[in-house]
Amino acid sequence: MSETMTATSLATEESRPSRRSAILGFAIWALARAIAGTLRLRTENLDILDRTISASGGAIIASWHGRSLIAANVLRGRGYVALISLSRDGDVQNHIFRRFGFETVRGSTGRGGARAALLLTRRIKEGAVLAFTPDGPRGPTHVVQPGILFFAQRSGRPIIPIAASARPRKLLKSWDSYMIPIPFARASFVVGEPIYIPQDLDEAGEAAALETVARAINACEARAESLMGYPPLAETPSLAS
Repeated sequence: MSETMTATSLATEESRPSRRSAILGFAIWALARAIAGTLRLRTENLDILDRTISASGGAIIASWHGRSLIAANVLRGRGYVALISLSRDGDVQNHIFRRFGFETVRGSTGRGGARAALLLTRRIKEGAVLAFTPDGPRGPTHVVQPGILFFAQRSGRPIIPIAASARPRKLLKSWDSYMIPIPFARASFVVGEPIYIPQDLDEAGEAAALETVARAINACEARAESLMGYPPLAETPSLAS
């Protein structure tokens, strides 16, 4: 749903999207909305999401990069924050997510990143909800990068795992096996229990926290898959090497 950034790699500079990016972004958004409008969607534990955000005053929603189409439609119009890269692909994604009603923050490696990360953390403390893909922007898939821990630790807000599935569907031959539901497919959207990350962790504690986040997202995805009649997910990597 957003691009993964570490504490030293976030920047907030906005780049004006080209006309081509704007047109392509609109076309993809329109297609995604059209497909979503035909889906027979089943949600599970959506009340956990709303209740946790209300009680915590901010949160970090985490899902795998390849399952963002359904999530973007379910969570559209809520004013959540999506983290988008400064790449050309990011220009298109920025246009798409803004049309979905997300606030976007553009980020990439460069000077000033740590300061921008602290500013975004402050937004979460003030009640913002960050939509985050901890295996993005380029993978490897299902591998949690450490940036998500920075935001959770510094903000003191929980990580809420989510996942989605659909049947029938098309899995693209991309690094994240991006899922596109076939029109009129059945679809599922599952929310897991919130995860609170302690502020003070040693190296072993950080590794355990990353594993906890990965297992929580995988559990949501396994549940979403099972609701669609798919077999249990195969074991996948969960930690950044």
